[in-house]
Amino acid sequence: MNARWSISGAASARELGLAHRGACAIASGNGLEVVRLAFARLSAGEHPLDACVAGVTLLEDDPDDVSVGYGGLPNARGEVELDAAVMDGPTHRAGGVAGLREVRHAASLARDVLRHTDHALLVGEGALAFALDRGYRRESLLSPTARTAYETWRRERDALGREPTGLLSDEDRWMLPDTHGAGPPIPHTHGTVHCGALALDERQAACTTTSGLSWKMPGRVGDSPIVGAGLYVEQGIGSAGGTGRGEAALQSGAAHQVVRLMAHGLPPTDACVALLTHVIDQTRDPRLLDARGLPAFNLTMYALRADGAFGSAAIYEGYFFAIGAESGPCLLPSVGILPRPGA
Repeated sequence: MNARWSISGAASARELGLAHRGACAIASGNGLEVVRLAFARLSAGEHPLDACVAGVTLLEDDPDDVSVGYGGLPNARGEVELDAAVMDGPTHRAGGVAGLREVRHAASLARDVLRHTDHALLVGEGALAFALDRGYRRESLLSPTARTAYETWRRERDALGREPTGLLSDEDRWMLPDTHGAGPPIPHTHGTVHCGALALDERQAACTTTSGLSWKMPGRVGDSPIVGAGLYVEQGIGSAGGTGRGEAALQSGAAHQVVRLMAHGLPPTDACVALLTHVIDQTRDPRLLDARGLPAFNLTMYALRADGAFGSAAIYEGYFFAIGAESGPCLLPSVGILPRPGA
């Protein structure tokens, strides 16, 4: 179970998730070490919210992960803006930050919003001021790798006569990247890390943190810090979160819908599939469709039920999720609804 499964094992992964019971941590496909640490913290009796935050902080500190924290790819002006949120099942409270600059630990700060304010979301300068009041270190978040990628992107745009901070047009690469073709010879991400946890005493919590869509418009906020879109927890029912195109998750209330579908009896994987099928059906803007008339983007959902059953699904095949449980951490294939182009 510690080895990466092949895509052909998606059906088996679905059955494994449906049969699982007890304490567990689930994360996006970049979160193998996240669930390893989170489950260790759960096993030691730590609060699931703290276990989730400890896990995702590993990636916020990793300059090689360009989707979150220090090293995350910047916006169109070369500024790294972070979004994060946490939610605690027993209290049904949440905290989040959006458009946060110069502070790498967005997830920890979101937890502080939950525990030390009466608010659910702080943004921009207000989030930074709160962080400094709480003693967080102010620093540049633009790693050497991210800076090089940004400079390459700028040079490419300048050569094409496009202004990175100008008005939107159909030619703006950062508005709708080609996620399935060869793509530009520079990094691009709308990735994120999500972590949900179920403790030994059945308390639940979740966390989602990201640097958002690379080369985005300054001030753009995706689903990650929005309760009900990027994450949602309902004690006694379950938790859910997502990664991928944030706008699609925002416009469908993705995480909340998955949890409510579990409340109405759907297993975790089936709840994810139902939500994503709805997203596919509601994607009608020609800009967002490929030559087949299907979404030109991906969205992956992760669900953890209150009894320990878990599951994940993606619009397209080929995506994975991480599980931390008694038998050890592993990567499993998400159930893909559609084949990738050319597959």
